[in-house]
Amino acid sequence: MTPEDFQAALERGDVDAAGEMLADNVTFRSPAVFEPYQGKAATLVLLKAVSSVFQDFRYVRSFVEEHAMGLALVFEARIGTRTIEGVDFLRLNSLGLVDDFRVMVRPHSALDKRTTPAMAAGLTNRLRSWED
Repeated sequence: MTPEDFQAALERGDVDAAGEMLADNVTFRSPAVFEPYQGKAATLVLLKAVSSVFQDFRYVRSFVEEHAMGLALVFEARIGTRTIEGVDFLRLNSLGLVDDFRVMVRPHSALDKRTTPAMAAGLTNRLRSWED
């Protein structure tokens, strides 16, 4: 899977396909919590929760680091009537798999009490099914 395939999978909401490009030991850093999440399974749960809340998710720009071992993918999406912008920073390991996934979003209010409950509900439901 290429970085372009990864982008396309996330844009169409196919988190499982995107997961093929995640390293087993990936670290996911969310703008919503201080501590990072460790591992592919936890990252997939989080990405599925996000994809259930974000609407019209699309990448609009990409930047590739020298030697193609890092990417910055600028995205736009909606949460209800609110438009958000963000950047996914991806670091690739020697196998070309994402081993560090950092997300930044704006505006800050995208994480406020009106949108966070929807995200939390999606995450809670995903965590329950993951634990079963």
